[in-house]
Amino acid sequence: MVMSITLLVVFMLLMFLGVPIAISLGAASVFTIVTMSSLPLSMAAQSMFTSMNSFIMVAVPLFILCGSLMDEGGVADKIYDLAESMVGWIFGGLGHVSVVVNMLFAGMSGSSVAAIASIGKMSINALEKKGYPKDYATAINLSGSMLASVIPPSILMINAAATANVSIGQALLAGLIPGIIIGLIFMIYNYFYCKKHNIGDRTPFQGKRLGKAFVSAIPALLTPVILLGGVYTGFYTPTEGAAIAVVYTILVSVYVYKNLKWRDIPRIICKNARSTGTILFVAIAAKPASLIFELDGLPSAVANMITGISDNRIVIMFVLYLFLICVGMFMDATAAIFILVPILLPAVQAVGVSPLFFVVFLVITLSFGLITPPVGVCLYAAQNVTGLELEKIIKASVPWIILIAVALCIFIVFPSIITVPVGLIFG
Repeated sequence: MVMSITLLVVFMLLMFLGVPIAISLGAASVFTIVTMSSLPLSMAAQSMFTSMNSFIMVAVPLFILCGSLMDEGGVADKIYDLAESMVGWIFGGLGHVSVVVNMLFAGMSGSSVAAIASIGKMSINALEKKGYPKDYATAINLSGSMLASVIPPSILMINAAATANVSIGQALLAGLIPGIIIGLIFMIYNYFYCKKHNIGDRTPFQGKRLGKAFVSAIPALLTPVILLGGVYTGFYTPTEGAAIAVVYTILVSVYVYKNLKWRDIPRIICKNARSTGTILFVAIAAKPASLIFELDGLPSAVANMITGISDNRIVIMFVLYLFLICVGMFMDATAAIFILVPILLPAVQAVGVSPLFFVVFLVITLSFGLITPPVGVCLYAAQNVTGLELEKIIKASVPWIILIAVALCIFIVFPSIITVPVGLIFG
């Protein structure tokens, strides 16, 4: 346990000093290997190479690229028009539109930051023009953007499933169910809030407009169908599906919506290379740390400690719930996944928790950190989009965060909500 504690202390110290997460993690691992173990330093390099020598991990940069192409290719506009024609007539109409459009865009981009920067910006401006308070408009879109980390093709879900050795196809499908449930809870709250405060207006329902918007959005809507349909049917792997989705999105953006030119593609690829490098650098740096934890016996020690608290599955999951929320608030979700999954998975399996449920639960809980201080990247993106004071956005977001927390409590008590539908489809 001494090596593990040393690594974590050095890692946290470097992070506190402002050193980037990936460098902090890698430096802490190297320091521990050199000073406290008999392992050759080449083991660190070898484990880093092995972590990236993976066909599955190729899906991550492809999903990120696909999301950026959609953002710049005019997909967001078509999705917003469709969502408004679908639910804009309900009381609190544009609020519902914000939730639905975030859910639809989540099914295409896999990135919460992309959602708040594109769909969120458009939706907040529309809500403000219709009389919704700006802080409320920002809060509903900020919370809605979190769904992109849950609904497939979630990049975080892919990372978590790959780290836990869980089927990526099953994990993506398992994330769809809680994503839809949380979205419906948001819409119910929005309905009663708007009715109580008498804010917002409704767009009259027009079947002709809905039909026109649907036809216009069909090329965009086919992206998740092509991507996930082949994965679920076993026709191709998630990585192959991501590659097909990238090619399809380029063709739709260039030839159907005509918002992209071929000369724009290299620029978008270069921009995404930086984002991909950040995520994969964390994954590479986490591998030697995981190796040290395993050699030091940390996973089994944590498992024994957790099972020593109680042998009740629900009690254990609520303890982990509080722990993961705190971790998500202070640590990047990607880094937390690569560090915590090897440590916590044996513990939850010991009390009968399905690895599939744990992966989905972990991703949703860590996603809290995207919209909460002090390191919430979506929170700061929303501030940049709106210009609102951070305190106002946080205050307005509290009810939505509570709703997500309540939904997670329901999932802990009734895990079959997530696991049973996946079992029925995959057997």
